Amino acid sequence: MNAMTYKGYAARINYSDEDNLFVGHIAGIRDVVGFHGESVQELRAAFEEAVDDYLDTCAKLNRQPQKPYSGKLSLRLEPELHATVAVRAELAHKSINQWVADVLSRETRTCPPC
Repeated sequence: MNAMTYKGYAARINYSDEDNLFVGHIAGIRDVVGFHGESVQELRAAFEEAVDDYLDTCAKLNRQPQKPYSGKLSLRLEPELHATVAVRAELAHKSINQWVADVLSRETRTCPPC
């Protein structure tokens, strides 16, 4: 999957046939930040402007901007699955964290974009 990214933020992009525009939103944050453009070049410029404006607005409001993802993921598993994962990780000479990260990385490379 290709993603438009800028300063650690990614864009979720759709095409509006009715408006003949690409419409985007910053993905992975609760704040709603949108942008649009008629071409990929316009969309890229609007995305970067939206991110810069978002960061400037947060600074003016003296509040931390939301970050898309921290890199931390907590899971709740059935005890049997947890045990199986632990055994598979040990057999691979990896920590559970590294084994799960490797499995998720492999699976997300092989699946079609969402």
